[in-house]
Amino acid sequence: MTNHIIINHDLDKAYLSAFKYAHSHYENFPVVSRFLPKSIRKHVAVVYQFARQADDIADEGALLSTERIKKLEEYEQHLNDSLNNKSINEFWGALAETIKIRKLTVHHFYDLLSAFKQDVIKKRYENFDEILDYCERSANPVGKIILELFEIRDKQIIEYSDSICTGLQLTNFYQDVKVDFLKERIYLPIDEMDQFGVSENVFEKKEDNTNFQLLLKHQVERTEKLFEKGEEILRYLPLNLKFQIKLTILGGRRILEKIKRINFDTLNNRPVLTKIDYIIILFRLIFN
Repeated sequence: MTNHIIINHDLDKAYLSAFKYAHSHYENFPVVSRFLPKSIRKHVAVVYQFARQADDIADEGALLSTERIKKLEEYEQHLNDSLNNKSINEFWGALAETIKIRKLTVHHFYDLLSAFKQDVIKKRYENFDEILDYCERSANPVGKIILELFEIRDKQIIEYSDSICTGLQLTNFYQDVKVDFLKERIYLPIDEMDQFGVSENVFEKKEDNTNFQLLLKHQVERTEKLFEKGEEILRYLPLNLKFQIKLTILGGRRILEKIKRINFDTLNNRPVLTKIDYIIILFRLIFN
């Protein structure tokens, strides 16, 4: 492998590219918003690019599972190399720079990769604890990284952040029931599916019946409680980060509202945020 010498000009280009990358992908909330200090935005953007690129390896295209795992292992090796001053390109140089100068916990990045690898090989979850374990690695590290970018490492604040991030991940699961099943994945606990009398035939036939509605209602209500717990974090954050996190929570809650409005029929519908939704969220951000 040829080592590249990454100069400041290259890093500037990489961070700019990360901005463009973040803004080009749909999310339930703005990843790099104007509420964040300018000094932080480029770091958030490059972290987002790291996670999204790995997620795409696990999800996108028509690769075999073995090929996806191989590519994720290569991706992980690029991370290893960048942390040892052997970045293969400007993106990895920028990520390594962000991790170094912001003193980010490297383990969080490996946790994310662990979750993406799991997505390739694990398609069903026996119970909610298994799903929480996945969220602990797929979503919660992102919240921890954001807090570290603001030099916040308080245990209680991290616990609130975990509740929010887990809530967001679960919201995405319920929003994407239809999409995930096309990828042969179900992120609803098997024991709870049994409890509510929901078989996999319901997913195959896109059968929006009362049992499925009650199952998803149960999931949504539990997720709302996670957001409610996580909102306690807002009392401890600096103003700009407080607005960003509140905006994020409002985006997740809005998706849950839309799931309720379609009577929990995410087998046939995928609720997304529209311009009107963003106006409503902004209104709530300012006046609530």
